Amino acid sequence: MKNTKNDELAVCGFAAVKMLEKKGWERITRLYFVHERSPLFGGLCKKLASVKKPYNVVKDPVELERLCGSVHHQGVVAMIETPHIPPLTTDDTDRWIQDGENAVVLDRVGNANNLGAIVRSAAFFGLKNIVIPLDEAQSSVTTSSYRVAEGGMEFVNIYSIKSIPRLLGAMEGKMVRLGTALDGKENPRDIKKIAAGKPVILILGNEEKGISDVVRQNCDHLVLIPPAGEKQVDSLNVAQAASILMYELA
Repeated sequence: MKNTKNDELAVCGFAAVKMLEKKGWERITRLYFVHERSPLFGGLCKKLASVKKPYNVVKDPVELERLCGSVHHQGVVAMIETPHIPPLTTDDTDRWIQDGENAVVLDRVGNANNLGAIVRSAAFFGLKNIVIPLDEAQSSVTTSSYRVAEGGMEFVNIYSIKSIPRLLGAMEGKMVRLGTALDGKENPRDIKKIAAGKPVILILGNEEKGISDVVRQNCDHLVLIPPAGEKQVDSLNVAQAASILMYELA
């Protein structure tokens, strides 16, 4: 939940807040928790007190729900300044190519929980770069995505772009552009062979429509995760598919 008046974002969930404490407690502007969580946040409270930032024990968990807009706060809410998502630059992509870093591009993944789950998988598999378009259909960093990421937000770089096709066009011949599609011909197990030593841009599509036609046209390969045995449903959830593909990349 975003506080537009103070330009703050609520981070809730025990794992998310504890990782925020570990990796960037200075970003916390205010902290709230129920009494039962007090022993687990004593160190953070001391740090906040040292820089005159407030922390509060709340009597009623409903207060936390009001702060973050979710019943899934797990007894703690930290307010941070609204994260700034920087635009992707040629310096960034040049570094990817030079260092052999892979990247994930989300083509209008609209569900915040899916974004959070993708971030969690990316952090687990050591994939540091995620790109999202400046599009109303694309979910951005929210309270829900932060919570579902379970601390993964502290380990990935999220960039924004105006045009996915333009990015893919610029990366032609420099990175392997790997799209996901129901009519894909490549097997995920062959990703390393397909990449042939080059870094990969993995493009994941919208939950209902998949990747757009213009994005498809700018992919080098289209990959499909095959079912085991007789297919009962058409596809996996985008976050589940992301985990499988990231595993193969890693």
